[in-house]
Amino acid sequence: MLRFFRFDFKFNNSISTTDCRIRSNPNYNQFFPPKMSSAQLSGGTMSSGFTRLCKGLAAVLIGGHIVVQILPSAVSYLALIPAKTIPFAWNLITAGYIEQSIYGVVVSTIGLLFIGKLLEPIWGSREFLKFVFAVNFLTSVCVFITAISLYYITREESYLYMPISGFQGVLSGFLVGIKQIIPDQELSWLKLKAKWLPSLALLVAVVVSFFTVESASYLPTLIFGTYIGWIYLRYWQSNTEMKRRGDSSDDFAFSTFFPEFLRPVINPVAAIFERMFCGRRSETSEESSGYTLGGSSLPGSDPIEASRRRERGARALEERLASERLAAAGTTQEKQKDDATENV
Repeated sequence: MLRFFRFDFKFNNSISTTDCRIRSNPNYNQFFPPKMSSAQLSGGTMSSGFTRLCKGLAAVLIGGHIVVQILPSAVSYLALIPAKTIPFAWNLITAGYIEQSIYGVVVSTIGLLFIGKLLEPIWGSREFLKFVFAVNFLTSVCVFITAISLYYITREESYLYMPISGFQGVLSGFLVGIKQIIPDQELSWLKLKAKWLPSLALLVAVVVSFFTVESASYLPTLIFGTYIGWIYLRYWQSNTEMKRRGDSSDDFAFSTFFPEFLRPVINPVAAIFERMFCGRRSETSEESSGYTLGGSSLPGSDPIEASRRRERGARALEERLASERLAAAGTTQEKQKDDATENV
């Protein structure tokens, strides 16, 4: 089965034990439909794990690409062109959903479906949609401000009239979400832990930018998408279990995007943003949630929160892999039965 990300997950118990644990899960029907015909197993299993929201967003990406291919002039109104953003302010929203190349729409659609299949069940559909909208809009705002600033510094009009669009900003934000949920999960095809995916993607994009001129249209989007994604998850995302916002654990600090030897330099800069985005608000949130004792923070609260989030991510990943393996086994059995019937 095709997977955007393939993880090697070690089971401590036998397959039968895992199957019993999954069947006792309240969301069992989400992963195992009650009755599955051979046609569904052979043709519908691959897309059965994709959520309805991700399918809808994928349809938007494909539809936007078709529109700009049929009507090339639509790029002037839907893509982010800094010189036209005023008065066409809506392109701050629409630009993120317009892929101008076939390669872009394929990569964005596959990334959305497969990464969204992992993140949405853990975050919830509402929070997932809020994340997509916030990262897309704020990334476009940051790119717009950067383009205007570069124009005033260099007087190069290309910064004002270059059409910038694409879903890559949200995809880079998704990688930050993977870093948050399953940071220690090792990717077998990269021999790398998932927590380094955002940093690796940015490093590759920066290296490629030295060899391609087109990088000016996507590199700022990737950088700001990663940063805005981290800001949203760090400070703004609703956390109903802990009755607070964001993820203030040390494992998700800004310096964790960088190697160990750079963190002493990064931490003082990150502390400025910590005070800007948290400040008194975070202290009040902790006090109201009962995580303070005598005016001081209760030790261990942040690690507990991070541990719960990682457990939810690992559990969702385990259930997803188990469902796919059982579905694949069912497909094989059905195929063997069909072959045996034909032979008879």
